[in-house]
Amino acid sequence: MLSKLIFSALLLLSVFTVYSQTDTGAKFNTKLIKVNNMIYMLQGKGGNIGLSFGPDGVFMIDDQYAEGFEQIQKDIKSISNKPVQFLVNTHFHGDHTGANAALAETGTIIFSQENVRTRLMEMITAEKTKIPQEILPVITFSEDLTFHFNGEKIYVFHVHNAHTDGDAMVYFTNSNVLHTGDVFFNGKYPYIDTENGGSLNGSLAGIEKALLVINEDTKIMPGHGNVGTYKDLQNAANMLSILYKRVTMNYINKKTEEEVAKMTDLTLEYDKQGYGSGFISTEAFLRMLYKEVEKERSDIDGNAAKNQKAREKLEQMQKENNDSKKEKKD
Repeated sequence: MLSKLIFSALLLLSVFTVYSQTDTGAKFNTKLIKVNNMIYMLQGKGGNIGLSFGPDGVFMIDDQYAEGFEQIQKDIKSISNKPVQFLVNTHFHGDHTGANAALAETGTIIFSQENVRTRLMEMITAEKTKIPQEILPVITFSEDLTFHFNGEKIYVFHVHNAHTDGDAMVYFTNSNVLHTGDVFFNGKYPYIDTENGGSLNGSLAGIEKALLVINEDTKIMPGHGNVGTYKDLQNAANMLSILYKRVTMNYINKKTEEEVAKMTDLTLEYDKQGYGSGFISTEAFLRMLYKEVEKERSDIDGNAAKNQKAREKLEQMQKENNDSKKEKKD
């Protein structure tokens, strides 16, 4: 379990470094994007950072990697000299929590869903001296919590077993801006960390929950990609649902994972839109879907087999009962 957790974190550390390289070949740079009023999104090396600026200070969502902390600070100070009062981690992956310790040293209070702290603690235990204790959120929640900060009511809510088992989304209700964490990759196939509690059905349920909370005018900060819209989030849900059904049909028709992974026709309309050009390739996404279908169908097929045996047993008992009655008559 711990080895899978560490491998997942190290994998993200390497692949997101590649994913976030600039067109110029530079290791990484940052881009501060105004989303609405005093809400900004900071793109750089790792997951998208959300920032709320105002009279109370700075409210921050995720913090990328420790090595980018100095540049992130510069970007923040270009808007406000006030300190980062609160930080919410949307999940435990290193490209969203890497600068936790550095921010904690400046006095920032770190919040997360309780499973995030558990996952980070497991990594600390496994790595011993390599990961500082300061990365740990000091306040955790089970389902949701609300901040009243910078004139905003900020609603933070847990979505279950989506990208991981500790995902949280953050909704700025006054500004009508949502940060989804990695449950939503805008215009790309998402990474679903099934080794650490993530699931396809949970991702779909998480997006559906978000769509109920927001409205058609909401601006959306995804975990990765550009600022999106309500329609973009709907499209992501439709893509997940459609491709899951297509892979399910092929699984039922006895196609193997290797066969499904090579079926480019299954994803053709999405690949034309560039979905397969991100961190997760088309083949990797199809393999993940296949494994999710296999996991779900094994339970269904197993129950079907049990039900069939039960029916056969019942039929046998009825036959024996009828035979017994017939013998008595004779």
